[in-house]
Amino acid sequence: MDKDKNNSKTFYITTPIYYPSGDPHIGHCYTTVACDSIARYKRMQGYDVMFLTGTDEHGQKIEQKAAEKGVTPQQYVDEIVAVFKKLWSYMNISYDRYIRTTDDYHVESVQKIFRELYDKGFIYKGEYKGKYCTPCESFWTESQLDENGCCPECHRPVTVAREEAYFFKMAPFADRIEKLLLETDYLQPKYRAQELVNNFIKPGLEDLCVSRTSFTWGIPVDFDPGHVVYVWVDALSNYCTALGYKNSRYHDYDKYWPADVHMVAKDIMRFHAIIWPAMLMALEQPLPKHLAVHGWITFQNKNGEAQKMSKSLGNVVDPFMLGERYGVDAIRYHILREMALGADSAFSNEIMINRINSDLANGFGNLVSRTVAMADKYFGGTLPNDREEGDFDQSLRDCVLSVRGKVDKCIDETKLKNALEEIFVAVDRANKYIDETEPWILGKDESKRARLASVLYNLLEAIRVISTLLSPFMPTAMPKVWEQIGAAESDISYENAGRFDVLPVNVTVHKGEILFPRIDMEKEINELNAIIEKNMAEAKAKLSDAEKGEEFVPAELAQEISIDDFGKADLRVALVKSCEKVKKSKKLLCLQLDDGFGGRQVVSGIAEWYKPEDLIGKKIIIVANLKPAKLCGVESQGMILAADTPDGGAAVVFPDQELPCGAKIR
Repeated sequence: MDKDKNNSKTFYITTPIYYPSGDPHIGHCYTTVACDSIARYKRMQGYDVMFLTGTDEHGQKIEQKAAEKGVTPQQYVDEIVAVFKKLWSYMNISYDRYIRTTDDYHVESVQKIFRELYDKGFIYKGEYKGKYCTPCESFWTESQLDENGCCPECHRPVTVAREEAYFFKMAPFADRIEKLLLETDYLQPKYRAQELVNNFIKPGLEDLCVSRTSFTWGIPVDFDPGHVVYVWVDALSNYCTALGYKNSRYHDYDKYWPADVHMVAKDIMRFHAIIWPAMLMALEQPLPKHLAVHGWITFQNKNGEAQKMSKSLGNVVDPFMLGERYGVDAIRYHILREMALGADSAFSNEIMINRINSDLANGFGNLVSRTVAMADKYFGGTLPNDREEGDFDQSLRDCVLSVRGKVDKCIDETKLKNALEEIFVAVDRANKYIDETEPWILGKDESKRARLASVLYNLLEAIRVISTLLSPFMPTAMPKVWEQIGAAESDISYENAGRFDVLPVNVTVHKGEILFPRIDMEKEINELNAIIEKNMAEAKAKLSDAEKGEEFVPAELAQEISIDDFGKADLRVALVKSCEKVKKSKKLLCLQLDDGFGGRQVVSGIAEWYKPEDLIGKKIIIVANLKPAKLCGVESQGMILAADTPDGGAAVVFPDQELPCGAKIR
């Protein structure tokens, strides 16, 4: 990931630029907190870091929203951008540059990029005919719509669009993009690459609409009045224009480009994995090194059902409110610790509070408070110079000093959940060390004074290393730890996180406040659920009768069967290895499964409710002994268990993800 320019290691990381569509919620925070943590870690390693974020402020939806509020589009985006910046400040986001697509220098660059692509013959004028989704700002062909004729991304209605437009030629880059996705490690996680190739490249890349004439809130095409540059040329270019590409505001392009990491959520993966590389190829510019794609933070209601966070559902979780209750660092830790790269992460009150209590209150927080309290109790806060090595010391040191290298690897692979897991292996080892050495017993015997001092010093050193590695993830709380363990600023560095015996032998500790107070589970769940239920009731009250839908009525019970009849169905746990849409059907998905018996293929009519990437890597339950059948010409060797939902849909039943493939459901 290194770029050596002028003898300086540089590192460039970006979030997508956020669309200012309303109040931000906890789901908006993951990408930015993740990039912030990586940026802080790289700075700690000695890199010259550029961390970019910002807002995508043009488009028809902005124009419409502003008109509804009776303000200009610029006034509308200014107001919402202020809220986003307030949130990033509150979440302790250390971005180096914030770009707005309404910035003059960005407008200048985009006009030059558009003209260059036109002059090179990659952009041509034509007429657009098709379907348009205003919320997603995406054009779709008839075949790409879902089975209800709606947007395949957000499943909301589309409008018929017909207008003069400019188009960007995508076909010339298809082969190069396919190789980029399949033969390099550009896309992480790797399994998403085949989905993109199968769904978009193999059927043939269609030319991309890159200008609009039906609205005016956008960057004008300077050589053709009436056209404004459409969102993807405008928005995607920000990663370069923010460094000074084709403008005179900044002069960092040669220093930082190509980007080391673009991090995005899965819903905009296609644009960053296909369209953005094609644009850069056309401009003859280097491609970013890595595109890290993560899932969504989904809201898990009290019935255990997962839903994407949505203001219309009233399940938006306010990060300001959570931070006030539990501290910003606890929220940062929770969202990073729960989401594996590429997968969705369920958010619920119980999951959050359990994580804070188990890892932060009982784990790390308790380690710090116990160690400092014992140093204060037995030595008045200042350790003596006497030392006596003993059992378990080397084991603790080896464990703690092995963590930095493992975290380095996880950071380079953008696997932040794994990085935190590695750090907490050392936390658990240090807590176990206390149980092994029993300092409360040593404290009763004056002849064991030197041994007790060694035990407490080793614990303080373990805490120093652990807290140093945690500081990029929890930058507010860790300085409080350093103050309590008596660590000077010079003791805290990346280099010192790889060595022991850094603190002074006679270090002095300072008892302080409890870092992560234990939360009363029942009380907090009741209060948070009350807040969420109130929000949901208010949101439902604003919906029309048609939007509210009918109350859920369970299907009638089938005819009774005997236990012997039930026993004929062999239900097994299986892992979804790959998944793709069945070409001849809008309803069917074809899943390749690891069933513990060599693998099988199952076809399921759940495409209306699940995208292939939603299922890959998940454990499901199948009827394993169902007679094979062909659906739309594709053989299916079983059936997936799913349940009815109140809106008439289907929800796949996901078992405990730790269960092995092939496990029998009894």
